[in-house]
Amino acid sequence: MTPLIQRDYIAKRLGEGGSGISYAEFSYTLLQGMDFLYLYDKYNVTMQLGGSDQWGNCLSGVELIRKARGTVVHTMTLPLIINKATGKKFGKSEEGAVWLDESKTSVFKFFQFWINVDDAVVEEYLKVYTELNKQNIEEIMDKHSLNRSERIAQKALASEVTKIVHGKDRSGSVRKLSEVLFDGKSYQDLNEKDFEELKEELGVVKLTDKSDVISLLVESNLATSKGDARRLIASGAIYLNGNKVESDYLVSDKDFNNGYFILRRGKNDTILVQKT
Repeated sequence: MTPLIQRDYIAKRLGEGGSGISYAEFSYTLLQGMDFLYLYDKYNVTMQLGGSDQWGNCLSGVELIRKARGTVVHTMTLPLIINKATGKKFGKSEEGAVWLDESKTSVFKFFQFWINVDDAVVEEYLKVYTELNKQNIEEIMDKHSLNRSERIAQKALASEVTKIVHGKDRSGSVRKLSEVLFDGKSYQDLNEKDFEELKEELGVVKLTDKSDVISLLVESNLATSKGDARRLIASGAIYLNGNKVESDYLVSDKDFNNGYFILRRGKNDTILVQKT
């Protein structure tokens, strides 16, 4: 217990003028030490990796295994990845973090996470999280600097990381979906498999006997009322398959692709309409 109390970060919290420390915080280092001991006993793990803010916690396991098993084990910490725009660390405990497991974070949302990173960090993330070489990254950043609004670097980052985690085919598929939804690519490029993927991401409304866009906007909650729907259309905020809707538009068979079309309000509020 004494070595723990003597550690700088604990001593400062407990010392005069310190803010104090909860039992949960204090015992965390003990639990991490026990984790290392368990991994050593069950799997013969002799090296623990952690972020630089975990150095003290990692040492608890090293010391515990030395005393309990008479064995020397090792630990190595790595610099934290810090978002220069927010000052927050890049990690699982931060708000908006993603999972590698697609049952927890869909492949589409995983892709969107990377494509939305800040310009201030995108080059660093390309170096850390992709397998691109120095020349490739420099070429990407040169193109990116010519027109930052096109987010060339972010698209490359999203594609490469998604490829590593979910495979080349899934990466290509969600990139195509992203380009259609947000970059003005043709909706006719979407195939049946793409729409199945979109059904997992967007709200789905089945087309009833009412084929006018105004009724669909209300039914899908993109508008609060028919009057609101008319105002949205008049202001140019409503799009069907990427095309701006004019007046009281009536849906016809030509609007469907593989039994679906996409209705959007503004930039981000999007639903999938399915033909019954």
